[in-house]
Amino acid sequence: MELYQHFRPEERPFVDNVLNLRDQVERQFMTRFTDFLDPREAHIFESIIGNDDRFNVTCLFGDNQVERTMYALSPYYESVEDDDFPVCLLEASFPTKFVDIKHPDVLGSFLSLGIDRKKLGDITIEEATGTIQLLVHQDICPFVLREFTQVKKAQVAFIEAPLITYRPHPSTWTTHQTTVSSLRLDVLIKDMYQMSRKDAKALVEREWVKVNFKVVDSPAFTVEPNDLISVRKKGRARLSSIEGQTKKEKWRILYQRLVQ
Repeated sequence: MELYQHFRPEERPFVDNVLNLRDQVERQFMTRFTDFLDPREAHIFESIIGNDDRFNVTCLFGDNQVERTMYALSPYYESVEDDDFPVCLLEASFPTKFVDIKHPDVLGSFLSLGIDRKKLGDITIEEATGTIQLLVHQDICPFVLREFTQVKKAQVAFIEAPLITYRPHPSTWTTHQTTVSSLRLDVLIKDMYQMSRKDAKALVEREWVKVNFKVVDSPAFTVEPNDLISVRKKGRARLSSIEGQTKKEKWRILYQRLVQ
């Protein structure tokens, strides 16, 4: 099928899921929801659904406040509000005087419960107030409330809070333009993070690099638009777009770096 050629082979199952979701909405005339999607999956979803006027596409918190988002796909005549999404906001407090909790600590504790990552949205930590907020799929809400009781050495007790009280972590991205010899992962890391190609390659092979939250250990991995790159201890970057090639066949790209 011609559609698949636009995506990576390993993305085919997700592409199939989007197509199945679209078919369900078309046949049953009912709204359907995705799981939480990373930026690359969100790009694929929007690419497939496109501007098809048979459907109405709604994004949770529709103004890009979240990194891992959820979509509602409905018949064109139906509207969907944030409160219609199968999402719960969970909140807990921790003693900032005695423990320092970061995003990886919460994520690691959550995943240790054996829950699929796609059921978890964004994690927000307010260090000043010692507050953790989680967006989770409503299917797992009772389980998380019952079983998620510890992060590092701190005991936590999550409660469900109104979705309207969600406080997204403010983030600032800087935009940059450059040319690269290829779209290999090690080449992009070299330019995005200002290091040697040798060091970039070593970081990938050491499994210190994630693309869309998954470890990638191949320096030759091809990066696509909207891929989110995370390098341990060096922060995040995102390939925004490919702007074409120069006369010397280098790629013009726009990318972003996360400032905070």
